[in-house]
Amino acid sequence: MAVKLTCLACGQANRVPEEKLGAHPKCGTCGAKLIADAPVEISLDVLEKAARTDQLPLIVDFWAAWCGPCRMMAPEFAKAAGTLAGKARFAKLDTEAHPQAGAKYGIRGIPLMIVFHNGREAGRQAGAMPAAQIVEWAGGTVRA
Repeated sequence: MAVKLTCLACGQANRVPEEKLGAHPKCGTCGAKLIADAPVEISLDVLEKAARTDQLPLIVDFWAAWCGPCRMMAPEFAKAAGTLAGKARFAKLDTEAHPQAGAKYGIRGIPLMIVFHNGREAGRQAGAMPAAQIVEWAGGTVRA
């Protein structure tokens, strides 16, 4: 069975056989990794498309450079991305660069993580968390 994934670099839709998810599949258009071992910085338009279409959980950290807790959580978010590579994708969206994200996703404070899965929001968590807690929190939407 193929899994739909949006390339977080170019926004192109891709289909990846489920058994190949752990083999670092690449975008058929731009060649970027579809499942990276680290969070990928994305734009709002790519997030909107991925949130609608992706069949693998997409965990997004909404952050800003001026936010101390956001900067403290960044390495923990990256550790969690490495732990769940192949089971979920991790992305970061800079709320300063994309201020319209605040209204679109009802962001009242940052850092904020939202999990998108199968066209819907599957969960959200505000505040900085250590990697183990992020993995545990995301566990409800991530495939075993």
